[in-house]
This record gives sequence, structure tokens and C-alpha cells, in this order.
Amino acid sequence: MSSKNKIRELAVRPGKMKLYFLKSLPMAFLAGLKILEINKETAAVSVPYKYLNKNPFRSVYFAVLSMAAELSSGILALAAINDFSRPVSMLVLDMKALFLKKARTKIIFRCEDGKKISEAISKSIETGEGQTVEVFTSGTDEAGEIVAEFSFTWTFKPKD
Repeated sequence: MSSKNKIRELAVRPGKMKLYFLKSLPMAFLAGLKILEINKETAAVSVPYKYLNKNPFRSVYFAVLSMAAELSSGILALAAINDFSRPVSMLVLDMKALFLKKARTKIIFRCEDGKKISEAISKSIETGEGQTVEVFTSGTDEAGEIVAEFSFTWTFKPKD
């Protein structure tokens, strides 16, 4: 395992992260996604309620919520991959969502399944075979109420 993690270092520098989004994830840049927290186990991503993100019903468009939710688990996966010296591919295999309340404020998605992700990556490297892991993330509004819950099934496979 590597001692320095370039992904976590990038994620905690908002200016550099915005440039990364602009280059590699332009929709995340336009939507105004921000990584609020990242460590080996947890990541939190915010999405603002703003003109570009809203639908005709005056709430955040579900696709924007999905993007923020996916990033909250995806940044954990990218960082976990960066902890290992062997390159590993990652891909979303499945997604399930439950929308519980209209999102009319800034929403923060929190994923706390970093350990599960790291274990799946480690096992894929050990066995040389693809591994899947289901992770959970939920989004809360400024009042602390859950507006959406997502589960993502990630696949990891060592590159040749």
C-alpha cells in the first residue's frame, strides 16, 4: 500500500478539485458539487440548490442528486484504489434509489462504506478476479432530513 494518497490530497483542496472536475467531470463542475470530507471510511459531497440543478417542480433534479450520491461513493473507491500499487478498474454495475422528500436546499450525501470498498479492492488484487460490493449513501437537507437514499454496486478488477 502507498503512503501518500493523491486522490485524498486533491479532494481536500477545493481549488484543485474544481480544476479536476472541470477537466475530468465537467457536469460535476457545472452542478457545483463539493467534497466536504474524505478519509479512508467516509466521504461527504454537497450539491447546491441552484438554477442549473433544479427542475420545473422547484426541487433539485433527480439526475443531479444521483451524480452527487455516486460521487460520495466513487471518490472513496478512487482513493482506495490509489492506496494500492497495482492498477484496478472500477465501474458501477447497479444503482438503486429512493427519493423521500423534495430537495429544496443544499443536499449533503454521506457514504461510510470505505472499508467495504477497500476490502473488495484488496480481494480483487489477491485473487486476480473481479469483485463487487454494494455501498450505501444518503442525502440530507439543511434541516437534517433525509431526502434520498442510494445504493451502488461497484465492480473492481485488477488491470493486466
